[in-house]
Amino acid sequence: MSINSTLLSAKGVNVSFGGLRALHDVYLDLHSNEVVGVIGPNGAGKTTLFNAICGLVTPDSGSFSFLGKDREWPQTNELAKLGIARTLQGVGLFPDLTVLENVMIGAQKFAKTGLISAGLGRNKSDEAELQQRAMTALERVYAGALADRRASTLAYPDTKRVAIARALVSEPKVLMLDEPAGGLGSQDIEWMNGLIRNLTSSMSVLIVEHHMDVVMSVCDRLYVLNFGEVISSGSADDVRRDPAVIAAYLGTGA
Repeated sequence: MSINSTLLSAKGVNVSFGGLRALHDVYLDLHSNEVVGVIGPNGAGKTTLFNAICGLVTPDSGSFSFLGKDREWPQTNELAKLGIARTLQGVGLFPDLTVLENVMIGAQKFAKTGLISAGLGRNKSDEAELQQRAMTALERVYAGALADRRASTLAYPDTKRVAIARALVSEPKVLMLDEPAGGLGSQDIEWMNGLIRNLTSSMSVLIVEHHMDVVMSVCDRLYVLNFGEVISSGSADDVRRDPAVIAAYLGTGA
C-alpha cells in the first residue's frame, strides 16, 4: 500500500441519540503512515465519531471503508482482526493484573486458545508467545521495566504507556488514541509526541485530543468538528488560520 493511499474512510456519517443530532454528514479519511487529529470544542462529536469507527455506536447512515474496501460498520469484536486498536480516555487497565498480563490481553488475536476463557497460563506455549509479544510492545514504549508491577501501583504517566502498549501488541494498521496527552505534564507530553511520530513507520494514527500543542505538532492533517459537523479540514497551519475554527474556539466576537 502506497504511503498516500486511503486506509480508512468514513463518509456521510449521521448519528442521533433520541432527538439529539450528534453527527451530521461527517466525513474523514486516514491515509497510510500519517497522523490525523480530530479536534473541536467539548460536545462537538469527536468521541461519537471515534465510537462509530470502533463499533460502540451504530450510525443512522453513512459509509465506511477499510483497506480500500467498502464494508459494514465494524463491531467491537472485529477490530483486532481488522487491524484497528484503540486506547481509552480513562486508560482502562485491570488494576489487579500485572503490567505484562494487561498487555497480553491486547494480544488475544494471536492466542491459539482464547486468552480470557482459558485463563492466563493454561497453555504454556501459547503463554510464552503472548508474553514475548507483550514484552516487545512494552519495550517499544520504554516500559519493559514495569512488566512485573501490578497496574494499580503505577504512576499515571506510566499507565498511559502501558495502555498504548496494550493497543500496539495487536500490531494494528490503525491506532486510535483518545486524548493521549490528557493528564500529562510537559515532559511526558514531549515523550508522547515523539512516540506518535515514530509509530507512523508501521501504522497510521487517529487522535482525539484537547491539547492543541500536541495536535499541531504531530498531526499531518486535522478535522475540526463543531455541533456535530466538520467545519474545517486540512493541514495544521490551514486549520489554525480558518476563521470558522477561530470562531468555534474563541467565539464569533473574538
